[in-house]
Amino acid sequence: MSEMLKIRLPDGSSREVEAGSTPADVAAAIGPGLAKAALAARVNGEVRDLNRPFEGDSELALITARDEADALELARHDYAHVLAEAVQNLFPGTQITFGPATEDGFYYDFAPKERPFTEEDLPAIEEEMRRIIARDEPLVREAWTRDQLISHFNAQGESFKAEWAAELPDNEELTVYRAGDWLDLCRGPHLPSTGKLDPQAFKLTRVSGAYWRGDQRNAMLSRITGTGWLNKKQLEAHLVRLEEAAKRDHRKLGREMDLFHFQEEAAGSIFWHAPGWTLYQALEQYMRRRLDAAGYDEVRTPMVYHNKFWVTSGHWEKFRENMFVIPDERPSTEPGQPLISGDPIYMALKPMNCPAHIQIFDQGIKSYRDLPVRMAEFGNCHRNEPHGALHGLMRVRQFVQDDAHIFCRDDQVLGESVEFITLLRKVYDDLGFTDWFVRLATRPEVRAGSDEIWDRAEKGLETALNEVGLEFEWAPGEGAFYGPKIEFHLRDAIGRSWQCGTLQLDFVLPERFDIAYVGEDGGKHRPAMLHRAIVGSMERFIAILLENYAGKLPLWLAPTQAVVATIVSDADDYAREVLEVLKAAGIRAEADLRNEKINYKVREHSIAKVPNLLVLGKREAEERTVALRPLGTDARQEVLGLGELVARLKTEATPPDLR
Repeated sequence: MSEMLKIRLPDGSSREVEAGSTPADVAAAIGPGLAKAALAARVNGEVRDLNRPFEGDSELALITARDEADALELARHDYAHVLAEAVQNLFPGTQITFGPATEDGFYYDFAPKERPFTEEDLPAIEEEMRRIIARDEPLVREAWTRDQLISHFNAQGESFKAEWAAELPDNEELTVYRAGDWLDLCRGPHLPSTGKLDPQAFKLTRVSGAYWRGDQRNAMLSRITGTGWLNKKQLEAHLVRLEEAAKRDHRKLGREMDLFHFQEEAAGSIFWHAPGWTLYQALEQYMRRRLDAAGYDEVRTPMVYHNKFWVTSGHWEKFRENMFVIPDERPSTEPGQPLISGDPIYMALKPMNCPAHIQIFDQGIKSYRDLPVRMAEFGNCHRNEPHGALHGLMRVRQFVQDDAHIFCRDDQVLGESVEFITLLRKVYDDLGFTDWFVRLATRPEVRAGSDEIWDRAEKGLETALNEVGLEFEWAPGEGAFYGPKIEFHLRDAIGRSWQCGTLQLDFVLPERFDIAYVGEDGGKHRPAMLHRAIVGSMERFIAILLENYAGKLPLWLAPTQAVVATIVSDADDYAREVLEVLKAAGIRAEADLRNEKINYKVREHSIAKVPNLLVLGKREAEERTVALRPLGTDARQEVLGLGELVARLKTEATPPDLR
């Protein structure tokens, strides 16, 4: 008699199946409708192929298109595989590397045999992908040894895959997925067959370059990117969003508004132009006032530290590949000699401010009466992001955070967390973000500290969220290596979400750096440490602001708040007078007295997203009025007295915290 396995379903019922049975068998036993709709299975919490046999008694939840997040992840992964097969069909000799699912689609990196791919190649590749989908090839999981993988890929001329396979552990199960005669190294899971994909629900969107393994010293590959969905309706809605996002792209707006630029010679670092720096300063000064009112002390710490700080914190072990490491010695100028010695002492540009703030806290003796200590810094940080990952202001190497750390007693953690969330709400409201959601990220697999410490930290943050009545979703395994964190995700005007704010409760770093305060009992006690940010990277948040408002920033943030533009030269003297009155009122204004037609001036300043154009002709000069033309095609022009205009603009240009 064959062994029977017990399978528990989400409704609490159970079924017994023979050993060797699969989730597909269970779906078929429940009914033909479910058997047809099932795409994959969650077995004991892990998403698996529908046809992968059970390995013992299991909890089973069948995944259908209604489970949109899981279904999209599976579909996008499959689209990437179909893309790779299509490219190799059309361009023999092309080598494959990697092709993951992304937030809204997929990509695959290729090493073409003859030439890099271009966007002219995409229609033919799309048609080949549709032919593969129409064949409805089963996607079959196979376990291979490392030696088999290396041998196969070498025989196929797949040097990149062979290189990767050679670095895989030889004591773990390694898998490939086969679709007919084509296969790829992959962990899975996948849909049952290519026919489960909707051939009208994907589109290839662009071709770009990418370095093998993200390292500029390696070969340049051709990356083909696409977007993939469950049905055509979802795709069409996404393409509309993409079109709107392209109009709002902060890099495009940055050029049009003359805010910033980038150069290869300083990859990932920003050249702020005067208007962009004005915007940056307006945001930073607002944040500084909010922090000051909330009882934070602003500090300034060095940018370069001895690596012993990073060894103590754990970053040297777990984060070093993302750090800029510097030898602490003078470089050699002797011809033919190495630039540095073979055994230097290493320092590093700081990727975050935490260890530095701990050093300040550790100066002198702290009493329980001194706590909490709230320490803020707009600190300049550097992270060694791969060249291929850099993306305008969104992903940079040099950045500033609205960073702060709170050192407090255990009995103060809840109150400090609640106060921080209250402050965050004020800031988001002021900046126009009223739609946001919260995730609680818990202990990752690789972490510092004991389970007891993590239990305390996770419970502390959960209690704080419950105290302020915020609903949240769990994000298992996504915490920092030293502590769990609350993530605050903003939704912008076109529905995209951005993780900006964070609150992390840390009992690990205070332990590692051995900091303490003197308690009421006269003994030494370890403080709790709250890492917190509201906007996160200032640069990235400015990009989010620009895209959310499509460049039409609230007046208090706009680099230039008004331009005085003349129709005729007879109004030039009055225009200069108006400009001086505006500046005296604290309004950031400029004058455009060029001998150009007014429609030309209007168009130029509209592209630059100037919020208010003050048009002056001969009549306005004689009557001492101003024709106010706000930005926007639906805006209505008004003629106002100069005093009334200045009063209105001054009110609108006042930052929210000063009103």
